[in-house]
Amino acid sequence: MYIFDYQKNKTYFAQIAGHSEKVGARELKNLGARDIETAYKGAHFTADRKVLYKINYMARIITRVLAPLVNFHCPDTDILYDKSREVPWENIFTNQQSFAIFSNINIKSSQIYHSKYAALKMKDAIVDRFRDQTGQRPDVNTKDPDVVFNLYIQNDRATISLDTSGDSLHRRGYRVEGGPAPMQETVAATMLQLSDWGGKNKLYDPMCGSGTILCEALMKYCNIPAGYLRPDFGFQNLPDFDKSIWKQVKDKYDSNIQALDPGLIKGSDISSEMIKIARKNCSQLPYGDRIILSVKAFKDINNLENMTIVTNPPFGVRMGNQNNLEKLYIEFSKKLKELGSGSKVIVYSGKPKLLDNIWMKSDWTTTLVNGGLEGKAAQYQVY
Repeated sequence: MYIFDYQKNKTYFAQIAGHSEKVGARELKNLGARDIETAYKGAHFTADRKVLYKINYMARIITRVLAPLVNFHCPDTDILYDKSREVPWENIFTNQQSFAIFSNINIKSSQIYHSKYAALKMKDAIVDRFRDQTGQRPDVNTKDPDVVFNLYIQNDRATISLDTSGDSLHRRGYRVEGGPAPMQETVAATMLQLSDWGGKNKLYDPMCGSGTILCEALMKYCNIPAGYLRPDFGFQNLPDFDKSIWKQVKDKYDSNIQALDPGLIKGSDISSEMIKIARKNCSQLPYGDRIILSVKAFKDINNLENMTIVTNPPFGVRMGNQNNLEKLYIEFSKKLKELGSGSKVIVYSGKPKLLDNIWMKSDWTTTLVNGGLEGKAAQYQVY
Protein backbone atom coordinates (compact mmCIF):
# COMPACT_ATOMS: atom_id res chain seq x y z
CA MET A 1 0.00 0.00 0.00
CA TYR A 2 1.31 3.47 -0.90
CA ILE A 3 2.07 5.65 2.12
CA PHE A 4 1.82 9.42 1.69
CA ASP A 5 4.14 11.80 3.53
CA TYR A 6 1.56 13.04 6.05
CA GLN A 7 0.83 9.40 7.01
CA LYS A 8 4.50 8.80 7.83
CA ASN A 9 5.00 11.74 10.19
CA LYS A 10 1.51 13.17 10.87
CA THR A 11 2.84 16.61 9.93
CA TYR A 12 0.64 19.29 8.34
CA PHE A 13 0.86 22.93 7.34
CA ALA A 14 -1.72 25.52 8.38
CA GLN A 15 -2.03 28.57 6.16
CA ILE A 16 -2.48 31.76 8.16
CA ALA A 17 -2.80 35.34 6.91
CA GLY A 18 0.46 37.28 7.00
CA HIS A 19 1.20 39.06 10.32
CA SER A 20 -1.20 36.72 12.17
CA GLU A 21 1.10 33.69 12.38
CA LYS A 22 1.60 33.90 16.15
CA VAL A 23 -2.12 34.23 16.84
CA GLY A 24 -2.80 31.31 14.52
CA ALA A 25 -0.10 29.22 16.23
CA ARG A 26 -1.75 29.84 19.61
CA GLU A 27 -5.04 28.69 18.14
CA LEU A 28 -3.40 25.50 16.83
CA LYS A 29 -1.97 24.79 20.29
CA ASN A 30 -5.35 25.34 21.96
CA LEU A 31 -6.92 22.90 19.51
CA GLY A 32 -4.44 20.16 20.34
CA ALA A 33 -1.71 20.50 17.70
CA ARG A 34 1.85 19.61 18.70
CA ASP A 35 5.38 20.51 17.57
CA ILE A 36 4.19 23.86 16.18
CA GLU A 37 6.70 25.87 14.17
CA THR A 38 5.64 29.18 12.66
CA ALA A 39 6.68 30.02 9.12
CA TYR A 40 5.88 32.72 6.59
CA LYS A 41 2.08 32.87 6.31
CA GLY A 42 1.57 29.68 8.26
CA ALA A 43 2.74 27.07 10.74
CA HIS A 44 3.91 23.47 10.59
CA PHE A 45 2.44 21.12 13.19
CA THR A 46 1.77 17.48 14.01
CA ALA A 47 -1.63 16.02 14.83
CA ASP A 48 -3.54 12.75 14.86
CA ARG A 49 -6.71 12.39 12.81
CA LYS A 50 -9.03 13.53 15.60
CA VAL A 51 -7.07 16.77 16.09
CA LEU A 52 -6.81 17.34 12.33
CA TYR A 53 -10.60 17.10 11.98
CA LYS A 54 -11.07 19.29 15.07
CA ILE A 55 -8.76 22.01 13.72
CA ASN A 56 -10.65 22.16 10.43
CA TYR A 57 -14.00 22.26 12.23
CA MET A 58 -13.16 24.69 15.03
CA ALA A 59 -10.38 27.00 13.82
CA ARG A 60 -11.45 30.64 13.48
CA ILE A 61 -8.15 32.24 12.43
CA ILE A 62 -6.47 29.58 10.25
CA THR A 63 -7.50 29.64 6.58
CA ARG A 64 -6.46 26.19 5.29
CA VAL A 65 -4.73 23.02 6.46
CA LEU A 66 -2.54 21.15 3.96
CA ALA A 67 -1.60 17.47 4.19
CA PRO A 68 1.71 16.88 2.34
CA LEU A 69 1.45 13.94 -0.03
CA VAL A 70 4.88 13.87 -1.70
CA ASN A 71 7.96 16.04 -2.00
CA PHE A 72 10.85 15.74 -4.44
CA HIS A 73 13.73 17.54 -6.13
CA CYS A 74 12.16 19.55 -8.94
CA PRO A 75 14.45 21.75 -11.04
CA ASP A 76 12.22 21.69 -14.15
CA THR A 77 8.65 21.00 -15.29
CA ASP A 78 9.51 17.70 -16.99
CA ILE A 79 10.55 16.26 -13.63
CA LEU A 80 7.43 17.79 -12.08
CA TYR A 81 5.31 15.94 -14.65
CA ASP A 82 7.13 12.61 -14.26
CA LYS A 83 7.07 12.64 -10.46
CA SER A 84 3.44 13.77 -10.34
CA ARG A 85 2.43 10.95 -12.68
CA GLU A 86 3.90 8.40 -10.25
CA VAL A 87 1.55 9.48 -7.44
CA PRO A 88 -1.43 7.10 -6.97
CA TRP A 89 -4.10 9.77 -7.31
CA GLU A 90 -6.72 7.05 -7.63
CA ASN A 91 -6.19 6.36 -3.90
CA ILE A 92 -7.54 9.84 -3.16
CA PHE A 93 -10.34 10.51 -5.65
CA THR A 94 -12.14 9.00 -8.63
CA ASN A 95 -12.47 10.02 -12.25
CA GLN A 96 -16.05 11.03 -11.45
CA GLN A 97 -14.85 13.81 -9.16
CA SER A 98 -13.46 17.19 -10.18
CA PHE A 99 -10.21 18.68 -8.92
CA ALA A 100 -8.24 21.92 -8.84
CA ILE A 101 -4.58 22.76 -8.29
CA PHE A 102 -3.36 25.95 -6.65
CA SER A 103 0.36 26.57 -7.00
CA ASN A 104 2.83 28.87 -5.32
CA ILE A 105 6.50 29.17 -6.27
CA ASN A 106 9.32 31.02 -4.59
CA ILE A 107 10.82 32.30 -7.82
CA LYS A 108 13.93 33.64 -6.06
CA SER A 109 15.06 30.13 -5.14
CA SER A 110 13.64 27.94 -7.90
CA GLN A 111 14.43 27.37 -11.55
CA ILE A 112 10.71 26.94 -12.25
CA TYR A 113 9.19 30.40 -12.15
CA HIS A 114 5.76 30.17 -13.81
CA SER A 115 3.22 28.92 -11.26
CA LYS A 116 0.34 28.51 -13.72
CA TYR A 117 2.44 26.45 -16.12
CA ALA A 118 3.66 24.30 -13.24
CA ALA A 119 0.05 23.68 -12.18
CA LEU A 120 -0.81 22.81 -15.79
CA LYS A 121 1.99 20.21 -15.95
CA MET A 122 0.83 18.66 -12.70
CA LYS A 123 -2.75 18.62 -14.00
CA ASP A 124 -1.61 16.83 -17.17
CA ALA A 125 0.18 14.21 -15.07
CA ILE A 126 -2.93 13.53 -12.97
CA VAL A 127 -5.19 13.30 -16.02
CA ASP A 128 -2.77 11.05 -17.91
CA ARG A 129 -2.39 8.68 -14.96
CA PHE A 130 -6.17 8.36 -14.63
CA ARG A 131 -6.43 7.63 -18.35
CA ASP A 132 -3.81 4.89 -17.94
CA GLN A 133 -5.46 3.42 -14.86
CA THR A 134 -9.16 3.73 -15.68
CA GLY A 135 -9.53 4.81 -19.29
CA GLN A 136 -11.28 8.00 -18.16
CA ARG A 137 -10.10 11.37 -16.89
CA PRO A 138 -11.45 13.54 -14.08
CA ASP A 139 -12.55 17.10 -14.82
CA VAL A 140 -10.82 20.25 -13.67
CA ASN A 141 -13.05 22.72 -11.82
CA THR A 142 -11.38 25.77 -10.32
CA LYS A 143 -14.62 27.29 -8.96
CA ASP A 144 -16.16 24.41 -7.01
CA PRO A 145 -13.86 21.37 -7.10
CA ASP A 146 -14.47 18.16 -5.19
CA VAL A 147 -10.77 17.86 -4.35
CA VAL A 148 -8.15 20.61 -4.00
CA PHE A 149 -4.40 20.13 -4.31
CA ASN A 150 -1.62 22.56 -3.47
CA LEU A 151 1.74 22.71 -5.25
CA TYR A 152 4.56 24.58 -3.54
CA ILE A 153 8.08 24.89 -4.97
CA GLN A 154 11.01 26.38 -3.09
CA ASN A 155 14.75 25.79 -3.48
CA ASP A 156 14.01 23.51 -6.44
CA ARG A 157 11.98 21.23 -4.20
CA ALA A 158 8.29 20.55 -4.82
CA THR A 159 5.75 19.68 -2.16
CA ILE A 160 2.34 18.47 -3.31
CA SER A 161 -0.37 18.56 -0.66
CA LEU A 162 -4.05 17.81 -0.37
CA ASP A 163 -6.07 20.69 1.01
CA THR A 164 -7.82 19.10 4.01
CA SER A 165 -10.10 22.13 4.33
CA GLY A 166 -11.39 21.94 0.75
CA ASP A 167 -12.57 25.52 0.70
CA SER A 168 -11.01 28.38 2.63
CA LEU A 169 -12.00 28.12 6.29
CA HIS A 170 -12.89 31.82 6.37
CA ARG A 171 -16.04 30.97 4.40
CA ARG A 172 -18.22 30.08 7.37
CA GLY A 173 -21.46 29.97 5.38
CA TYR A 174 -23.48 32.57 7.29
CA ARG A 175 -22.77 35.44 4.89
CA VAL A 176 -25.65 35.14 2.45
CA GLU A 177 -25.26 38.80 1.56
CA GLY A 178 -22.37 41.23 1.93
CA GLY A 179 -22.02 44.96 1.73
CA PRO A 180 -19.25 46.97 0.10
CA ALA A 181 -15.75 45.79 1.17
CA PRO A 182 -16.91 43.30 3.83
CA MET A 183 -14.47 42.28 6.54
CA GLN A 184 -13.04 38.79 6.18
CA GLU A 185 -14.32 36.42 8.85
CA THR A 186 -10.83 35.40 9.99
CA VAL A 187 -9.88 39.07 10.52
CA ALA A 188 -12.94 39.66 12.70
CA ALA A 189 -12.13 36.50 14.66
CA THR A 190 -8.53 37.67 15.14
CA MET A 191 -9.74 41.04 16.48
CA LEU A 192 -12.01 39.27 18.96
CA GLN A 193 -9.20 36.95 20.00
CA LEU A 194 -6.87 39.90 20.60
CA SER A 195 -9.58 41.72 22.58
CA ASP A 196 -9.89 38.83 25.08
CA TRP A 197 -13.66 39.32 25.05
CA GLY A 198 -15.41 36.31 26.56
CA GLY A 199 -18.91 37.53 27.38
CA LYS A 200 -18.39 39.10 30.81
CA ASN A 201 -19.57 42.44 29.43
CA LYS A 202 -21.57 43.53 26.40
CA LEU A 203 -20.03 43.60 22.96
CA TYR A 204 -21.08 46.34 20.57
CA ASP A 205 -20.25 47.17 16.95
CA PRO A 206 -21.57 50.69 16.24
CA MET A 207 -20.74 50.51 12.51
CA CYS A 208 -21.59 46.87 11.93
CA GLY A 209 -22.18 46.82 8.17
CA SER A 210 -23.20 43.31 7.11
CA GLY A 211 -22.55 41.94 10.61
CA THR A 212 -19.33 39.94 10.30
CA ILE A 213 -17.92 41.00 13.69
CA LEU A 214 -21.29 40.28 15.33
CA CYS A 215 -21.52 36.81 13.79
CA GLU A 216 -17.97 35.97 14.86
CA ALA A 217 -18.69 37.21 18.39
CA LEU A 218 -21.82 35.05 18.49
CA MET A 219 -19.89 31.97 17.34
CA LYS A 220 -17.14 32.63 19.89
CA TYR A 221 -19.45 33.12 22.86
CA CYS A 222 -21.90 30.34 21.99
CA ASN A 223 -19.13 27.84 21.13
CA ILE A 224 -20.51 27.43 17.62
CA PRO A 225 -17.88 25.60 15.54
CA ALA A 226 -16.47 27.78 12.77
CA GLY A 227 -17.34 25.04 10.28
CA TYR A 228 -20.86 24.45 11.64
CA LEU A 229 -22.59 25.45 8.38
CA ARG A 230 -20.10 23.82 6.00
CA PRO A 231 -21.42 20.72 4.16
CA ASP A 232 -18.04 18.96 3.83
CA PHE A 233 -14.27 19.21 4.21
CA GLY A 234 -11.28 18.20 2.14
CA PHE A 235 -10.02 15.74 4.79
CA GLN A 236 -12.93 13.48 3.80
CA ASN A 237 -10.91 12.73 0.63
CA LEU A 238 -7.85 11.49 2.53
CA PRO A 239 -7.26 7.77 1.96
CA ASP A 240 -7.23 7.13 5.72
CA PHE A 241 -10.31 9.25 6.49
CA ASP A 242 -12.21 7.75 9.43
CA LYS A 243 -15.91 8.52 9.30
CA SER A 244 -16.50 7.40 12.89
CA ILE A 245 -13.79 9.69 14.31
CA TRP A 246 -15.19 12.63 12.32
CA LYS A 247 -18.67 11.92 13.69
CA GLN A 248 -17.31 11.85 17.25
CA VAL A 249 -15.58 15.21 16.75
CA LYS A 250 -18.61 16.86 15.15
CA ASP A 251 -21.09 15.50 17.71
CA LYS A 252 -18.88 16.54 20.64
CA TYR A 253 -18.44 20.16 19.60
CA ASP A 254 -21.98 20.59 18.30
CA SER A 255 -23.21 19.52 21.75
CA ASN A 256 -21.15 22.30 23.37
CA ILE A 257 -23.18 25.07 21.72
CA GLN A 258 -24.73 27.33 24.37
CA ALA A 259 -27.45 29.96 24.20
CA LEU A 260 -26.78 33.69 23.79
CA ASP A 261 -28.05 35.97 26.53
CA PRO A 262 -30.35 38.54 24.86
CA GLY A 263 -28.66 41.92 24.72
CA LEU A 264 -25.11 40.61 25.18
CA ILE A 265 -24.17 41.34 21.55
CA LYS A 266 -25.41 44.48 19.82
CA GLY A 267 -24.82 46.23 16.53
CA SER A 268 -25.98 49.33 14.74
CA ASP A 269 -25.37 51.08 11.44
CA ILE A 270 -26.54 54.30 9.81
CA SER A 271 -27.77 52.29 6.80
CA SER A 272 -31.11 50.50 7.10
CA GLU A 273 -30.14 48.35 4.12
CA MET A 274 -26.98 47.15 5.88
CA ILE A 275 -28.94 46.34 9.04
CA LYS A 276 -31.33 44.29 6.92
CA ILE A 277 -28.35 42.35 5.49
CA ALA A 278 -26.76 41.95 8.93
CA ARG A 279 -30.01 40.57 10.33
CA LYS A 280 -30.21 38.05 7.49
CA ASN A 281 -26.61 36.93 8.01
CA CYS A 282 -26.95 36.62 11.79
CA SER A 283 -30.12 34.57 11.40
CA GLN A 284 -28.17 31.78 9.66
CA LEU A 285 -26.55 30.87 13.00
CA PRO A 286 -28.04 29.37 16.17
CA TYR A 287 -29.23 32.19 18.48
CA GLY A 288 -28.44 34.80 15.83
CA ASP A 289 -31.93 36.22 16.31
CA ARG A 290 -30.88 37.28 19.82
CA ILE A 291 -28.35 39.78 18.50
CA ILE A 292 -29.86 43.25 18.89
CA LEU A 293 -29.59 45.33 15.72
CA SER A 294 -30.71 48.90 15.16
CA VAL A 295 -30.53 51.62 12.53
CA LYS A 296 -28.62 54.43 14.21
CA ALA A 297 -26.01 56.99 13.28
CA PHE A 298 -22.99 56.91 15.51
CA LYS A 299 -23.62 60.47 16.67
CA ASP A 300 -27.03 59.41 18.02
CA ILE A 301 -25.69 56.71 20.36
CA ASN A 302 -26.24 57.69 24.00
CA ASN A 303 -24.38 55.01 25.98
CA LEU A 304 -21.03 53.30 25.39
CA GLU A 305 -19.97 52.60 28.98
CA ASN A 306 -18.33 49.40 30.23
CA MET A 307 -18.49 47.58 26.90
CA THR A 308 -16.12 45.88 24.53
CA ILE A 309 -16.46 47.85 21.30
CA VAL A 310 -15.14 46.11 18.19
CA THR A 311 -15.65 47.82 14.85
CA ASN A 312 -14.43 48.38 11.32
CA PRO A 313 -15.36 51.97 10.38
CA PRO A 314 -15.80 52.83 6.69
CA PHE A 315 -12.54 53.70 4.97
CA GLY A 316 -13.39 53.73 1.26
CA VAL A 317 -15.40 55.44 -1.45
CA ARG A 318 -18.69 55.27 0.44
CA MET A 319 -17.53 58.15 2.62
CA GLY A 320 -16.55 60.38 -0.28
CA ASN A 321 -13.30 62.29 0.16
CA GLN A 322 -10.47 61.95 2.68
CA ASN A 323 -11.76 64.86 4.79
CA ASN A 324 -15.05 63.04 5.39
CA LEU A 325 -13.17 59.94 6.50
CA GLU A 326 -10.94 61.86 8.90
CA LYS A 327 -13.98 63.65 10.31
CA LEU A 328 -15.72 60.32 10.94
CA TYR A 329 -12.77 58.97 12.93
CA ILE A 330 -12.46 62.24 14.91
CA GLU A 331 -16.19 62.18 15.80
CA PHE A 332 -15.87 58.51 16.74
CA SER A 333 -13.00 59.40 19.06
CA LYS A 334 -14.92 62.26 20.68
CA LYS A 335 -17.99 60.08 21.23
CA LEU A 336 -15.91 57.41 22.92
CA LYS A 337 -14.36 59.95 25.29
CA GLU A 338 -17.75 61.45 26.05
CA LEU A 339 -19.77 58.26 26.63
CA GLY A 340 -17.37 55.30 26.73
CA SER A 341 -16.03 55.30 30.28
CA GLY A 342 -14.75 51.85 31.26
CA SER A 343 -14.87 50.46 27.72
CA LYS A 344 -12.25 48.65 25.69
CA VAL A 345 -12.24 49.59 21.99
CA ILE A 346 -10.70 47.60 19.11
CA VAL A 347 -10.73 49.31 15.72
CA TYR A 348 -9.62 48.00 12.33
CA SER A 349 -8.97 50.27 9.38
CA GLY A 350 -7.98 49.36 5.84
CA LYS A 351 -6.27 52.76 5.73
CA PRO A 352 -4.03 52.70 8.84
CA LYS A 353 -3.29 56.42 8.66
CA LEU A 354 -6.92 57.09 9.59
CA LEU A 355 -6.26 55.70 13.07
CA ASP A 356 -4.21 58.84 13.72
CA ASN A 357 -7.56 60.63 13.98
CA ILE A 358 -8.55 58.63 17.05
CA TRP A 359 -7.37 60.92 19.83
CA MET A 360 -6.45 58.28 22.37
CA LYS A 361 -3.27 56.39 23.15
CA SER A 362 -3.44 52.81 21.91
CA ASP A 363 -2.57 49.79 24.06
CA TRP A 364 -1.28 48.04 20.94
CA THR A 365 -1.46 48.10 17.17
CA THR A 366 -1.02 45.21 14.76
CA THR A 367 -1.15 44.67 11.03
CA LEU A 368 -3.98 42.46 9.78
CA VAL A 369 -4.52 41.35 6.19
CA ASN A 370 -8.11 41.62 4.97
CA GLY A 371 -8.65 40.10 1.53
CA GLY A 372 -5.09 40.88 0.46
CA LEU A 373 -5.23 44.45 1.82
CA GLU A 374 -2.90 45.28 4.69
CA GLY A 375 -4.76 47.25 7.33
CA LYS A 376 -4.16 47.91 10.97
CA ALA A 377 -6.02 47.12 14.18
CA ALA A 378 -5.55 49.06 17.41
CA GLN A 379 -6.91 48.74 20.94
CA TYR A 380 -7.79 51.65 23.23
CA GLN A 381 -8.98 51.93 26.83
CA VAL A 382 -11.49 54.64 27.68
CA TYR A 383 -11.16 56.05 31.20
